[in-house]
Amino acid sequence: LKLAAVHTSTPRIRQPIPARAMNVAMKMLVAAALAAPVLGELASPVGKVLQLLGDLQTKVIKEGEDAQKMYVEYSEWCEEGSKDLSHEVKTGKAEVEGLQATIAQEEATVGSLSAKIEKLAGEISVDEADLKAATDIRSKELASFSASEQELTEIVGTLQRAIGILEREMKKGGASM
Repeated sequence: LKLAAVHTSTPRIRQPIPARAMNVAMKMLVAAALAAPVLGELASPVGKVLQLLGDLQTKVIKEGEDAQKMYVEYSEWCEEGSKDLSHEVKTGKAEVEGLQATIAQEEATVGSLSAKIEKLAGEISVDEADLKAATDIRSKELASFSASEQELTEIVGTLQRAIGILEREMKKGGASM
């Protein structure tokens, strides 16, 4: 069976072979390959080609099954990973919200404590001024007390000497009095 080649002046656009036609052709080749050993190897090169095509089809089908199996495993792994990541994202968002609430609460605490610190600082400055005034008063009172004490000590000393002189004079002149 010879095919005549037809040449035209314009290039021909190849039309894709429909998948169904390709499938039928493969089945026919496989059937022929299976029938070749039965027919006693009538066409040895054609039989070999058919056998090679059959072997190739078996190999391609096996590789396709392996690829499908690997695809299913990979798909399951991706789905599990996606679920894990989704859970981690939700957990992370919840943590962020919780931490933001904690930050807001702590900022409020900082604000109230800052106001309390300012109030206490004002009270401390008032107390320090009161302490300084009290210290000044105590210093003045001490100076006044020291002066009075010294004067009274001198008076007591003078009185004791006077008493001593009077007692001696009374002993001497006491007989004359």
